[in-house]
Amino acid sequence: MKPSVLYAVFGTSALLNAGSYASSSHQRSHKAHRRLSHLNHSRAHLHSRAESDTLVKRGTCAFPTDDPDLVAITPHMKNAGWAMSPDQECKPGHYCPIACKPGMVMAQWDPDSTYTYPASMNGGLYCDQNGNVKKPFPDKPNCVHGTGAVKAVNKCGGVMSWCQTVLPGNEAMLIPTVVSSEAVIAVPGQSYWQSTAAHYYINPPGTGPEGCLWGSPILPIGNWGIYVAGANTDGNGNTFVKIGYNPIWQSSSLVATKPSFGVRIECPDGGCTGLPCEIDPTSATSGTVKSKLAAIGAGGAAFCVVTVSKGSTAHIVSFDGSNGKSAHQYASAHNEYNSIDNFNTRDYHKECTDIDEHSSDYLYLFVLVNLGIFRILVL
Repeated sequence: MKPSVLYAVFGTSALLNAGSYASSSHQRSHKAHRRLSHLNHSRAHLHSRAESDTLVKRGTCAFPTDDPDLVAITPHMKNAGWAMSPDQECKPGHYCPIACKPGMVMAQWDPDSTYTYPASMNGGLYCDQNGNVKKPFPDKPNCVHGTGAVKAVNKCGGVMSWCQTVLPGNEAMLIPTVVSSEAVIAVPGQSYWQSTAAHYYINPPGTGPEGCLWGSPILPIGNWGIYVAGANTDGNGNTFVKIGYNPIWQSSSLVATKPSFGVRIECPDGGCTGLPCEIDPTSATSGTVKSKLAAIGAGGAAFCVVTVSKGSTAHIVSFDGSNGKSAHQYASAHNEYNSIDNFNTRDYHKECTDIDEHSSDYLYLFVLVNLGIFRILVL
Protein backbone atom coordinates (compact mmCIF):
# COMPACT_ATOMS: atom_id res chain seq x y z
CA MET A 1 0.00 0.00 0.00
CA LYS A 2 1.30 3.43 -0.89
CA PRO A 3 1.58 5.85 2.02
CA SER A 4 -1.08 8.51 2.40
CA VAL A 5 -0.22 11.78 4.11
CA LEU A 6 -2.35 14.00 6.33
CA TYR A 7 -1.15 17.44 7.33
CA ALA A 8 -2.27 19.65 10.19
CA VAL A 9 -0.72 22.90 11.39
CA PHE A 10 1.31 22.45 14.55
CA GLY A 11 2.83 25.52 16.16
CA THR A 12 6.00 23.98 17.56
CA SER A 13 9.30 24.14 15.73
CA ALA A 14 10.62 20.78 16.87
CA LEU A 15 11.08 17.24 15.74
CA LEU A 16 9.24 14.12 16.77
CA ASN A 17 11.51 11.47 15.37
CA ALA A 18 10.49 9.35 12.45
CA GLY A 19 9.77 5.91 13.82
CA SER A 20 8.36 7.28 17.06
CA TYR A 21 5.29 5.13 17.05
CA ALA A 22 6.44 1.95 15.35
CA SER A 23 4.62 2.40 12.01
CA SER A 24 5.74 0.36 9.06
CA SER A 25 8.60 -1.26 10.93
CA HIS A 26 6.07 -2.48 13.47
CA GLN A 27 4.26 -4.23 10.67
CA ARG A 28 7.54 -5.54 9.29
CA SER A 29 8.49 -6.77 12.73
CA HIS A 30 5.34 -8.85 12.99
CA LYS A 31 6.44 -10.63 9.84
CA ALA A 32 9.98 -10.70 11.12
CA HIS A 33 8.90 -12.24 14.40
CA ARG A 34 7.54 -15.26 12.61
CA ARG A 35 10.94 -15.76 11.04
CA LEU A 36 13.11 -14.88 14.01
CA SER A 37 14.15 -18.44 14.69
CA HIS A 38 15.85 -18.51 11.29
CA LEU A 39 17.99 -15.43 11.82
CA ASN A 40 21.72 -15.83 12.24
CA HIS A 41 23.67 -12.60 12.54
CA SER A 42 27.02 -13.50 14.03
CA ARG A 43 29.25 -10.60 15.02
CA ALA A 44 32.90 -11.69 15.16
CA HIS A 45 34.00 -8.19 16.16
CA LEU A 46 32.24 -8.43 19.52
CA HIS A 47 34.96 -8.96 22.05
CA SER A 48 33.55 -8.31 25.51
CA ARG A 49 32.09 -11.09 27.60
CA ALA A 50 29.00 -9.90 29.48
CA GLU A 51 28.81 -10.61 33.16
CA SER A 52 26.54 -13.59 32.86
CA ASP A 53 26.20 -17.28 33.45
CA THR A 54 26.84 -19.54 30.47
CA LEU A 55 24.15 -21.88 29.17
CA VAL A 56 20.79 -22.66 30.72
CA LYS A 57 20.66 -25.71 28.54
CA ARG A 58 22.47 -26.90 25.47
CA GLY A 59 21.80 -24.64 22.50
CA THR A 60 20.64 -21.54 24.37
CA CYS A 61 22.22 -18.58 26.15
CA ALA A 62 21.40 -17.77 29.76
CA PHE A 63 19.64 -14.58 30.76
CA PRO A 64 21.92 -12.47 33.01
CA THR A 65 20.79 -12.77 36.61
CA ASP A 66 23.47 -10.53 38.12
CA ASP A 67 22.25 -7.17 36.80
CA PRO A 68 19.68 -5.51 39.11
CA ASP A 69 18.59 -3.15 36.33
CA LEU A 70 17.24 -5.99 34.21
CA VAL A 71 13.70 -7.36 34.38
CA ALA A 72 13.16 -11.01 33.49
CA ILE A 73 10.26 -11.54 31.08
CA THR A 74 8.36 -14.81 31.59
CA PRO A 75 11.49 -16.57 32.93
CA HIS A 76 9.66 -19.90 33.19
CA MET A 77 8.92 -19.97 29.46
CA LYS A 78 11.23 -20.75 26.54
CA ASN A 79 12.46 -17.15 26.34
CA ALA A 80 13.83 -17.69 29.88
CA GLY A 81 13.79 -13.99 30.86
CA TRP A 82 14.86 -12.39 27.59
CA ALA A 83 12.55 -9.71 26.15
CA MET A 84 11.30 -12.10 23.52
CA SER A 85 8.00 -13.85 23.00
CA PRO A 86 7.39 -16.78 25.36
CA ASP A 87 7.90 -19.39 22.65
CA GLN A 88 11.28 -18.01 21.52
CA GLU A 89 14.70 -19.04 22.77
CA CYS A 90 17.93 -17.06 22.91
CA LYS A 91 20.00 -19.12 20.50
CA PRO A 92 23.64 -18.90 19.40
CA GLY A 93 24.19 -16.49 16.53
CA HIS A 94 21.34 -14.21 17.58
CA TYR A 95 20.83 -10.95 19.41
CA CYS A 96 18.56 -11.35 22.42
CA PRO A 97 16.72 -8.21 23.61
CA ILE A 98 16.53 -7.28 27.27
CA ALA A 99 13.94 -5.48 29.40
CA CYS A 100 15.00 -2.79 31.85
CA LYS A 101 13.46 -1.52 35.07
CA PRO A 102 10.74 1.17 34.73
CA GLY A 103 12.23 4.50 33.73
CA MET A 104 15.27 2.87 32.12
CA VAL A 105 15.99 2.03 28.49
CA MET A 106 18.08 -0.66 26.85
CA ALA A 107 21.65 0.44 26.05
CA GLN A 108 22.82 -2.61 24.08
CA TRP A 109 22.12 -3.49 20.46
CA ASP A 110 23.84 -4.47 17.24
CA PRO A 111 26.09 -1.49 16.36
CA ASP A 112 25.42 -2.12 12.67
CA SER A 113 21.64 -2.38 12.98
CA THR A 114 19.30 -0.05 11.12
CA TYR A 115 15.59 0.68 11.17
CA THR A 116 14.91 -1.96 8.54
CA TYR A 117 14.15 -5.66 8.85
CA PRO A 118 15.92 -7.86 9.78
CA ALA A 119 18.49 -5.58 11.43
CA SER A 120 15.75 -3.89 13.48
CA MET A 121 15.40 -7.15 15.41
CA ASN A 122 18.95 -7.00 16.76
CA GLY A 123 18.51 -5.49 20.18
CA GLY A 124 20.09 -6.55 23.46
CA LEU A 125 23.04 -8.86 24.04
CA TYR A 126 24.70 -11.16 21.54
CA CYS A 127 24.64 -14.93 21.99
CA ASP A 128 27.74 -16.18 20.19
CA GLN A 129 28.20 -19.52 18.50
CA ASN A 130 29.75 -20.97 21.66
CA GLY A 131 26.76 -20.03 23.79
CA ASN A 132 28.48 -17.08 25.47
CA VAL A 133 26.60 -13.82 26.06
CA LYS A 134 28.50 -10.71 24.94
CA LYS A 135 27.94 -6.98 25.13
CA PRO A 136 27.93 -5.15 21.79
CA PHE A 137 29.08 -2.01 23.67
CA PRO A 138 31.56 -3.29 26.27
CA ASP A 139 31.91 0.02 28.11
CA LYS A 140 28.18 0.63 28.54
CA PRO A 141 25.76 -0.88 31.06
CA ASN A 142 22.85 -2.98 29.90
CA CYS A 143 20.37 -0.28 30.89
CA VAL A 144 20.52 3.50 31.31
CA HIS A 145 18.02 5.98 32.70
CA GLY A 146 15.60 7.60 30.28
CA THR A 147 15.07 11.35 30.22
CA GLY A 148 12.55 11.19 33.10
CA ALA A 149 10.23 13.65 31.37
CA VAL A 150 7.01 11.62 31.68
CA LYS A 151 5.20 9.96 34.56
CA ALA A 152 2.27 7.57 34.40
CA VAL A 153 -0.27 8.52 37.07
CA ASN A 154 -3.02 6.13 38.14
CA LYS A 155 -6.21 7.62 39.60
CA CYS A 156 -8.39 4.62 38.76
CA GLY A 157 -8.25 2.79 42.08
CA GLY A 158 -6.85 -0.45 40.73
CA VAL A 159 -3.31 -1.40 39.75
CA MET A 160 -2.50 -0.92 36.07
CA SER A 161 0.25 -2.10 33.78
CA TRP A 162 1.78 -0.20 30.89
CA CYS A 163 3.29 -2.47 28.26
CA GLN A 164 6.28 -1.13 26.35
CA THR A 165 7.15 -2.59 22.97
CA VAL A 166 10.60 -4.11 22.41
CA LEU A 167 12.59 -2.08 19.89
CA PRO A 168 15.11 -2.97 18.62
CA GLY A 169 13.50 -6.37 18.83
CA ASN A 170 10.25 -7.96 17.73
CA GLU A 171 8.16 -4.98 18.96
CA ALA A 172 5.86 -7.16 21.02
CA MET A 173 4.40 -5.35 24.03
CA LEU A 174 6.34 -7.33 26.63
CA ILE A 175 8.06 -4.84 28.95
CA PRO A 176 5.85 -4.02 31.96
CA THR A 177 5.66 -0.90 34.09
CA VAL A 178 3.29 -1.48 37.00
CA VAL A 179 1.52 1.71 38.06
CA SER A 180 -0.13 1.64 41.49
CA SER A 181 -0.14 5.40 42.04
CA GLU A 182 2.54 6.80 39.76
CA ALA A 183 5.69 5.68 37.97
CA VAL A 184 8.32 7.25 35.75
CA ILE A 185 8.10 5.62 32.33
CA ALA A 186 11.05 5.03 30.04
CA VAL A 187 11.44 7.94 27.63
CA PRO A 188 14.45 7.66 25.31
CA GLY A 189 16.60 10.58 24.25
CA GLN A 190 18.54 11.16 21.06
CA SER A 191 21.24 8.67 22.01
CA TYR A 192 18.78 5.79 21.93
CA TRP A 193 18.77 3.35 19.04
CA GLN A 194 18.00 5.18 15.78
CA SER A 195 16.59 8.05 17.92
CA THR A 196 13.31 6.16 18.20
CA ALA A 197 10.59 6.73 20.79
CA ALA A 198 9.04 4.45 23.38
CA HIS A 199 5.61 3.03 22.59
CA TYR A 200 3.15 1.73 25.20
CA TYR A 201 -0.13 -0.14 25.39
CA ILE A 202 -2.13 0.88 28.47
CA ASN A 203 -3.92 -1.95 30.25
CA PRO A 204 -7.16 -1.29 32.17
CA PRO A 205 -7.36 -1.09 35.98
CA GLY A 206 -7.05 -4.47 37.62
CA THR A 207 -4.42 -5.76 35.19
CA GLY A 208 -0.90 -6.49 36.40
CA PRO A 209 2.30 -7.26 34.48
CA GLU A 210 0.85 -10.57 33.28
CA GLY A 211 -1.29 -8.48 30.92
CA CYS A 212 1.75 -7.47 28.86
CA LEU A 213 1.33 -10.10 26.21
CA TRP A 214 -0.06 -10.71 22.76
CA GLY A 215 -3.64 -11.28 23.84
CA SER A 216 -7.01 -12.07 22.37
CA PRO A 217 -10.00 -9.92 21.31
CA ILE A 218 -12.01 -11.21 24.25
CA LEU A 219 -10.24 -8.75 26.59
CA PRO A 220 -8.78 -5.23 26.09
CA ILE A 221 -5.29 -6.09 27.31
CA GLY A 222 -1.87 -6.21 25.68
CA ASN A 223 -2.07 -5.52 21.96
CA TRP A 224 -5.86 -5.26 22.31
CA GLY A 225 -5.61 -2.51 24.93
CA ILE A 226 -7.89 0.50 24.51
CA TYR A 227 -5.26 3.24 24.57
CA VAL A 228 -1.70 3.68 23.38
CA ALA A 229 0.92 6.22 24.39
CA GLY A 230 4.37 7.20 23.24
CA ALA A 231 7.15 9.63 24.05
CA ASN A 232 10.65 10.70 23.09
CA THR A 233 12.98 13.59 23.88
CA ASP A 234 14.79 15.42 21.08
CA GLY A 235 18.26 16.94 20.96
CA ASN A 236 16.98 20.28 22.29
CA GLY A 237 15.50 18.68 25.38
CA ASN A 238 11.88 18.95 24.24
CA THR A 239 9.74 15.89 24.81
CA PHE A 240 6.83 14.83 22.62
CA VAL A 241 4.07 12.88 24.34
CA LYS A 242 1.23 11.14 22.53
CA ILE A 243 -1.97 9.46 23.69
CA GLY A 244 -4.55 7.91 21.43
CA TYR A 245 -6.91 5.07 20.72
CA ASN A 246 -5.42 1.75 19.76
CA PRO A 247 -6.54 1.07 16.16
CA ILE A 248 -6.50 -2.67 16.89
CA TRP A 249 -9.02 -2.22 19.71
CA GLN A 250 -11.07 0.24 17.72
CA SER A 251 -11.48 -2.15 14.80
CA SER A 252 -12.46 -5.09 17.03
CA SER A 253 -15.71 -6.14 18.69
CA LEU A 254 -14.28 -4.80 21.97
CA VAL A 255 -15.22 -1.28 20.89
CA ALA A 256 -18.85 -2.08 21.72
CA THR A 257 -17.97 -2.14 25.44
CA LYS A 258 -17.56 1.29 27.00
CA PRO A 259 -14.09 1.82 28.52
CA SER A 260 -13.93 2.02 32.30
CA PHE A 261 -11.23 4.67 32.29
CA GLY A 262 -9.89 7.62 30.37
CA VAL A 263 -6.46 9.17 29.86
CA ARG A 264 -5.19 12.73 29.65
CA ILE A 265 -1.90 14.58 29.63
CA GLU A 266 -1.23 17.09 32.40
CA CYS A 267 1.75 19.34 33.08
CA PRO A 268 1.60 20.25 36.80
CA ASP A 269 4.40 22.82 36.58
CA GLY A 270 3.52 24.20 33.16
CA GLY A 271 5.89 24.25 30.23
CA CYS A 272 3.66 22.37 27.79
CA THR A 273 1.94 23.23 24.53
CA GLY A 274 -0.89 21.24 23.01
CA LEU A 275 -3.15 21.01 26.06
CA PRO A 276 -5.84 19.88 26.53
CA CYS A 277 -5.08 16.39 25.27
CA GLU A 278 -7.61 14.00 26.74
CA ILE A 279 -9.77 10.95 26.08
CA ASP A 280 -12.79 10.91 28.41
CA PRO A 281 -15.28 8.09 27.80
CA THR A 282 -17.88 9.79 30.03
CA SER A 283 -18.16 12.99 28.03
CA ALA A 284 -16.71 12.47 24.60
CA THR A 285 -18.29 10.86 21.62
CA SER A 286 -16.86 7.38 21.30
CA GLY A 287 -13.55 7.37 19.49
CA THR A 288 -12.84 11.09 19.85
CA VAL A 289 -10.03 13.01 21.52
CA LYS A 290 -10.38 16.36 23.28
CA SER A 291 -7.66 18.52 21.75
CA LYS A 292 -7.34 21.48 19.41
CA LEU A 293 -4.61 19.49 17.71
CA ALA A 294 -6.48 16.18 17.54
CA ALA A 295 -5.73 14.12 14.47
CA ILE A 296 -6.80 10.85 12.94
CA GLY A 297 -4.24 8.15 12.29
CA ALA A 298 -4.25 4.65 10.89
CA GLY A 299 -7.44 2.66 11.25
CA GLY A 300 -9.38 5.85 12.00
CA ALA A 301 -7.87 6.06 15.49
CA ALA A 302 -7.79 9.54 17.04
CA PHE A 303 -4.79 10.85 18.98
CA CYS A 304 -3.19 14.04 20.24
CA VAL A 305 0.38 15.15 20.97
CA VAL A 306 1.73 17.51 23.64
CA THR A 307 5.15 19.17 23.51
CA VAL A 308 6.93 19.37 26.86
CA SER A 309 9.66 21.99 27.09
CA LYS A 310 13.12 21.19 28.42
CA GLY A 311 13.13 20.83 32.19
CA SER A 312 9.37 20.29 32.47
CA THR A 313 7.53 17.06 33.23
CA ALA A 314 4.31 15.67 31.80
CA HIS A 315 1.91 13.29 33.50
CA ILE A 316 -0.18 10.81 31.55
CA VAL A 317 -3.09 10.43 33.94
CA SER A 318 -5.46 7.48 33.90
CA PHE A 319 -8.78 8.33 35.57
CA ASP A 320 -12.05 6.58 36.35
CA GLY A 321 -14.42 6.58 33.40
CA SER A 322 -17.39 5.24 35.43
CA ASN A 323 -20.27 3.24 33.99
CA GLY A 324 -17.78 1.12 32.12
CA LYS A 325 -16.54 -2.34 32.99
CA SER A 326 -15.07 -2.28 36.48
CA ALA A 327 -11.51 -3.11 37.40
CA HIS A 328 -12.81 -6.12 39.34
CA GLN A 329 -14.64 -7.42 36.28
CA TYR A 330 -11.54 -7.03 34.13
CA ALA A 331 -9.39 -8.77 36.72
CA SER A 332 -11.87 -11.62 37.11
CA ALA A 333 -12.18 -12.07 33.37
CA HIS A 334 -8.42 -11.95 32.98
CA ASN A 335 -7.97 -14.73 35.50
CA GLU A 336 -10.28 -16.89 33.42
CA TYR A 337 -8.54 -16.01 30.18
CA ASN A 338 -5.66 -18.06 28.79
CA SER A 339 -2.71 -17.23 31.02
CA ILE A 340 0.80 -16.61 29.77
CA ASP A 341 1.52 -20.24 30.66
CA ASN A 342 -1.00 -21.25 28.01
CA PHE A 343 0.43 -18.96 25.35
CA ASN A 344 -0.71 -20.24 21.97
CA THR A 345 1.87 -19.74 19.26
CA ARG A 346 -0.62 -20.46 16.50
CA ASP A 347 -3.00 -17.75 17.76
CA TYR A 348 -0.09 -15.30 18.06
CA HIS A 349 0.94 -15.94 14.50
CA LYS A 350 -2.64 -15.64 13.30
CA GLU A 351 -3.01 -12.24 14.95
CA CYS A 352 0.28 -11.11 13.38
CA THR A 353 -0.96 -12.25 9.99
CA ASP A 354 -4.29 -10.49 10.44
CA ILE A 355 -2.54 -7.22 11.25
CA ASP A 356 -0.23 -7.53 8.28
CA GLU A 357 -3.18 -8.22 6.00
CA HIS A 358 -5.08 -5.22 7.29
CA SER A 359 -2.04 -3.08 6.65
CA SER A 360 -1.91 0.26 8.42
CA ASP A 361 -2.46 -0.12 12.12
CA TYR A 362 0.37 2.09 13.25
CA LEU A 363 1.74 5.45 12.29
CA TYR A 364 4.72 7.73 12.14
CA LEU A 365 4.50 11.11 13.75
CA PHE A 366 7.01 13.81 13.22
CA VAL A 367 7.08 17.59 13.40
CA LEU A 368 9.02 19.28 10.65
CA VAL A 369 11.55 21.62 12.20
CA ASN A 370 11.70 24.37 9.64
CA LEU A 371 8.14 24.33 8.33
CA GLY A 372 6.28 24.13 11.63
CA ILE A 373 4.06 21.48 10.07
CA PHE A 374 2.75 18.49 11.97
CA ARG A 375 2.91 15.56 9.59
CA ILE A 376 1.20 12.24 10.04
CA LEU A 377 2.45 9.57 7.70
CA VAL A 378 0.01 6.70 7.57
CA LEU A 379 1.47 3.53 6.11
